[in-house]
Amino acid sequence: MMHNPPHPGELLRDEVIEALNLSVTEAASRLAMSRVALSRVLNGKAGISPDLALRLEQAGASTARAWLAMQANYDLWRARQHEQPIVRRLQEAA
Repeated sequence: MMHNPPHPGELLRDEVIEALNLSVTEAASRLAMSRVALSRVLNGKAGISPDLALRLEQAGASTARAWLAMQANYDLWRARQHEQPIVRRLQEAA
């Protein structure tokens, strides 16, 4: 299921893991994490954490900042899909 923007786990799955013909088990092993934890990210059930972003960078899959930026963009897009409460400015107009 694609989103606008896509969950970064989908990109990791499609553009990195599948492109390298790695199994989820092998990718998880190389990233020093559990298969379950990686599977949750790849299926959009968990986000790219700063720790995982660093691991991906060390593994040669782009930069940690790029992964975190993708996650932040996705999270912000998701937040904008929900009705937000009425907010007042912190500083009143003079």
